[in-house]
Amino acid sequence: MIKIMFVCYGNICRSPMAEFVFKDLVWQRGLQEQFHIASSATSREEIGNPVHYGTKNKLKEYEIATDGKTAVQLIRSDYTKYNYIIGMEERNIKDMKKILGDDKENKIFRLLDLSARPRNIADPWYTGDFNTTYSDILEGCEKLLEYIMR
Repeated sequence: MIKIMFVCYGNICRSPMAEFVFKDLVWQRGLQEQFHIASSATSREEIGNPVHYGTKNKLKEYEIATDGKTAVQLIRSDYTKYNYIIGMEERNIKDMKKILGDDKENKIFRLLDLSARPRNIADPWYTGDFNTTYSDILEGCEKLLEYIMR
């Protein structure tokens, strides 16, 4: 089983969006039995809180639900549990490495590092732009799935 952890600062906007977009892509291809997909935060600020309404509303446009998801924090033992640990921006990567330790197996990278135009995914908590965040996450998730399945 391929295990993927998506990570952002609070686990209420970007990383749950990536988790559920990736789950949807996997489901559309009938690959759900091959994957375990989750998301977490580098901070403790939002632990236990539900997915942000902006993320919920954006995903609802594509009939993707986030029911039951609440924010959890990334922990050191996640490094051994997951094959891919994907951050949304450079700050996440730095914080992830503080939590997880050395990335000896090269599991940690940004979601858009696999795209033709590697970049950070802006945090819609600050920008209010869930449309761009969704487009960037969809692009990254499609590239990640393509990369894994090659």
